Amino acid sequence: MQDWPLTSDRLIDHAARWHGHREIVSRSAGGGLECRTYGQVAQNARRVSAALLEAGIRLGDRVATLAMNGVEHLEAWYGITGMGAVCHTLNPRLFEVQLRYIVNHAQDRLIFADGAYAPLLASILGDCPCVEQVVFLSPPQDAPDLPVPFVDYAEFCATSGAEVVWGGFDETTAAGLCYTSGTTGDPKGVLYSHRSNVLHTLMSVQPDVFGFSVRDTILPVVPMYHANAWGITYSAPAVGARLALPGARLDGQSLCELIEHAGVTVAAGVPTVWLGFLDHLRATGKRPESLERVIIGGAAAPESLIIGLKDAGIEPLHAWGMTELSPVGGAGTLTPKVAALPFGQQLPWRIRQGRSPYGIDLRIVDDTGAELPHDGRSTGSLHVRGFAVASAYHAREASILDGDGWFDTGDVATIDAEGFMRITDRAKDIVKSGGEWISSQDVENAALLHPKAALAAVVGKPHDKWGERPLLYVQLRDGEQASCEEFRGFLDGRIARWWIPEEVVFIDDMPLGATGKIDKMALRKRLMEG
Repeated sequence: MQDWPLTSDRLIDHAARWHGHREIVSRSAGGGLECRTYGQVAQNARRVSAALLEAGIRLGDRVATLAMNGVEHLEAWYGITGMGAVCHTLNPRLFEVQLRYIVNHAQDRLIFADGAYAPLLASILGDCPCVEQVVFLSPPQDAPDLPVPFVDYAEFCATSGAEVVWGGFDETTAAGLCYTSGTTGDPKGVLYSHRSNVLHTLMSVQPDVFGFSVRDTILPVVPMYHANAWGITYSAPAVGARLALPGARLDGQSLCELIEHAGVTVAAGVPTVWLGFLDHLRATGKRPESLERVIIGGAAAPESLIIGLKDAGIEPLHAWGMTELSPVGGAGTLTPKVAALPFGQQLPWRIRQGRSPYGIDLRIVDDTGAELPHDGRSTGSLHVRGFAVASAYHAREASILDGDGWFDTGDVATIDAEGFMRITDRAKDIVKSGGEWISSQDVENAALLHPKAALAAVVGKPHDKWGERPLLYVQLRDGEQASCEEFRGFLDGRIARWWIPEEVVFIDDMPLGATGKIDKMALRKRLMEG
């Protein structure tokens, strides 16, 4: 067999060669829509590579991006990785202290950034001596006051040709760097290789995972800084699918307009995005005709969301993953047995986190490390291994695997006889009351079935007798009012009675973390502060 290195530049080259006319529709910083083809994106990415080489960037150097999903970001992405540098995606929603730590820990030499983040860069770069230059992908609103030289994207690439030769390095060369949000301790970097990215791409386009094809137009609402937009920046070019990139406008109305304009068939994002999208559809009576499927990940999808999408004629697909998994770890494509059931009877499987695709192996173990049966009842720590699973964190010597090569995800889960994995909680989020576990996720899902609930979250509240009791926080829909007893009564019969929270606290704005998940650390802090 030929020695054909699995490097990610081959993905965009494939798109340019065989699907060069296919479009990327991108929302600009000003809100307008523009189109470029894969052929143009590949050519512009080579100009980025040439400009980086002229700037002194070399194999293995870290080059960061601080940007939302846009075509210039995509060009910079492939320009960085194509010439052997490491594309480090920075999350602009992190705290400034976290961003300073991450930039310095990664030793980023150059940053491509949306102009909207100029004030953020001005605030952090004085403490980041490793950064030598900033390239603005879109114009800042005001003249930036940065401690390093800066230039706009067009000027940076203006004198560079497109004759750069990509690849030529080992497929195990680092291609991407993404840091976990650091909910405990400092953020930790996951370094993706070219090989792992390509293999992850081949896994994720399988029919029983995301099932992408050249016939699709894909909208990654999930940001590119969130684990490579779940790999869509690689998988869409791999199959020649059109892309629709939403920029910073992720509200229901803007997404609906983009879906209709671009003819989006598949979209992917976190539950909070789709809850807002459904609210817009209900308020306007609209239904984007082209949209066939929505992939939900990043947090557990409530049953109400699955039902709402199905009622709108959109097929929901629940998926699960982690930054350490590149990130896909499971997809909820139905087996023939489950698919044969009426929709209402499918729901117990649809709200689970999915089945293991080829390339990912799952197991659950008890406190002694003994593997537990796949009976849908036994609950244990979820472990993972596979060709795109991290073995260590960047610039840390310790392995994160056990002696048999398994990575402990920190999740508590069950696996049933059909192979569907269900996360009952994060180990740190589970409520232990009277020595028994209460699944915060199950209580939240039940609460979200209430028609007045927009968002719900459960945290453990210390209790003198039981150790902990669940406390339910609820953000109501606009204009709604409710009482604690109303929600307690609603939950009665939907969950075990001893799981029902004694307290329901209504809040105006549910705190969200850097990736759109509910920030339970903020809720726990609120609880401790009274």
